[in-house]
Amino acid sequence: MGNTYVIVAETRGGRLRQVSLEAVQAAVLASRDEDKLIALLLGHQLQEAATELARYVKDQVMVIDHPDLAMYQAEAYLAALAPALDQLQPHTVFFGHTAIGRDLAPQAAAHLNAGQISDVIAIAQTDDTVSYTRPLFAGKAFENRKFTASPQIITIRPNNITPAQPTPAPAEISELTYSPSPSLRTVIKEVVSKSIGRIDLTEAKVVVSGGRGVKSKAGFQPLEELAELLQGAVGASRGACDAGYCDYSLQIGQTGKVVTPEIYIACGISGAIQHLAGMSQSRIIIAINKDPEAPIFKVADYGIVGDLFEVVPLLTEEFRKVLSITS
Repeated sequence: MGNTYVIVAETRGGRLRQVSLEAVQAAVLASRDEDKLIALLLGHQLQEAATELARYVKDQVMVIDHPDLAMYQAEAYLAALAPALDQLQPHTVFFGHTAIGRDLAPQAAAHLNAGQISDVIAIAQTDDTVSYTRPLFAGKAFENRKFTASPQIITIRPNNITPAQPTPAPAEISELTYSPSPSLRTVIKEVVSKSIGRIDLTEAKVVVSGGRGVKSKAGFQPLEELAELLQGAVGASRGACDAGYCDYSLQIGQTGKVVTPEIYIACGISGAIQHLAGMSQSRIIIAINKDPEAPIFKVADYGIVGDLFEVVPLLTEEFRKVLSITS
């Protein structure tokens, strides 16, 4: 009889997040054919997301749907998740290495008395062991780690593991009940959020990022146009955020978000080590800077020495031509 592997899936704006499908694939890579793969989906009004998730999960999707779970609140989510984990007795539980996953996974690990490996970017299975690769020292080194016992908790860095492919038949969908405890100490009354972009920065395939070289809030406009054309997201260095050119939610780096897009376009960014910590694992890095000695060129796959306000519009124009031909 096989083990049970659980994926804790996430939604955003009512839609299933891509990192959840990457977590499903992580479970596939770590498990064997005889093992069960079960996804847990927490939130509110989850019918559409559950139906989509069921297309990628082998065995079952278990939904915990309640108005109190519409917005993430750690205490409520753990109260909903813990009984499900107790029921399933999982061998391994997979989370996305997102804001929610980074907060909820260690609480689940404490509840299960489980070990945890965070920020996994690759999984390899040989014989009876599974190794998990994670970056160290801002991506300058990597380590392979293994568990010696179960249960196990894993968080998956977005955009590193290929998303799962649809299964031959959709998984069964079942619903678990959740009754809010009167002992909860925190209740979310209202959430006020600002819309920064249509695409999640950590899941974007293309990121166009600006530094102090953009000079002003208006300086981000050419970057936004290029990002929109490429169906990507806009990011920023801490210098640009500190200068007030953009919101801190766009910050990429050691004290910001970590991104691993297919293409990272750095505009007017010098390449301080703190910024490199958040984007150095991007598959292709393109740097645009007036200073030919800027450190960013040392990690860039392609470099353009020039004024970003001249180069970026030219790139946008050329990309628009190419895309119009191929469409």
